[in-house]
Amino acid sequence: MTDTTHTTPSSLQPGAGNGIRTLEDIPQAQDVGVYHGPEDIRLERRPVPRIGRDEVLLRLTASALCAGEAMEWYSSEGKILGHEGVGIVVAAGDEVDTVHLGDRVFVNHHVGRLGSHRSRHGHFTLDPFYKSTRLDPGEMARYVRVSALHLATDTHVLPDSISDDVATTIEPWSCVLGGLKTCSIRPGDTVAVVGAGFMGLGFAHLAPRLGAGRVIVSEFSEWRRRKALELGATAVIDPAGDTVQQLRDLNDGLLADVAIAAAPSTAVYSAARALVEPGGTLHLAAPGKPGSDWAQDAAAAYFDEVTITSKYSADHTDTDGYIRLLSAGRIDPRPAITHHFPLSDLSEAFALLRAAGESLKIVIHP
Repeated sequence: MTDTTHTTPSSLQPGAGNGIRTLEDIPQAQDVGVYHGPEDIRLERRPVPRIGRDEVLLRLTASALCAGEAMEWYSSEGKILGHEGVGIVVAAGDEVDTVHLGDRVFVNHHVGRLGSHRSRHGHFTLDPFYKSTRLDPGEMARYVRVSALHLATDTHVLPDSISDDVATTIEPWSCVLGGLKTCSIRPGDTVAVVGAGFMGLGFAHLAPRLGAGRVIVSEFSEWRRRKALELGATAVIDPAGDTVQQLRDLNDGLLADVAIAAAPSTAVYSAARALVEPGGTLHLAAPGKPGSDWAQDAAAAYFDEVTITSKYSADHTDTDGYIRLLSAGRIDPRPAITHHFPLSDLSEAFALLRAAGESLKIVIHP
């Protein structure tokens, strides 16, 4: 596979012939959500992307905000937000045969390649090529261009049983599923999750599908502790108290076989590490700030034999598995979807995301 990523628009305009089939009239311009700072989210007018004969244009019906985009060190000036969308194929090149006009699809925003050293070792998302691919212009918009590579690698026609709201969880909770796959959970294992944001609740909800027995969530917010129980946690603990003793009281005197640090903080890393039984696994499910240090007790790091895992983003195997679990009715993310906004209110929605109060997944409807 070559490194051709189609990062610039092709020359063919939907609706203008030249081998492009259309379902509806396509406008020339659209509003997109642009990050200029954590308190400066703007709608800006941009051209609707043009597509080539091996590409499609989606009209997005829903897209959700990602908490990662609220981390100031992660989002850059001028970034077009959004990577959790679902949409309808409204234009397609005449060389496209994997999807059809009118199909409702999910497309992963990044896609990997099969032939690199890291991909051959199963690390598709660590290949630098992965982050070089993206949907054009981003999914806080009405229309996005999908490249031939995206179509070939990680595009999925969705059944009617998966609603648009639920489809916005495919990208983030596929990342959760990919993370859980690294943890080597055995049937009946106790899993502790530190942090009950949307991603932490995903770990609590999905861990039993990989064999976990008890799932115990540590979270300061009483509202989020209630959400954790609603989404399948067997118990919750308040980290304002002694979390180690609370966990032992709930788990027959033992710590967790797997502990998951589900917030971007080295303090959360340490809190989760304290909850791992010797011989268990600590999973880092959120990134620390670049340049920050995280220290462990050197003797414990050796003698406890704790395995530390992490997983960046989701690859095509993760999204396929998550969609199949959704289709089978084995998972139900609806309790974690809390708010809806039109694209015109994106700034208000982003402020709600940053407040991190009584909100989880915030869905935007273009």
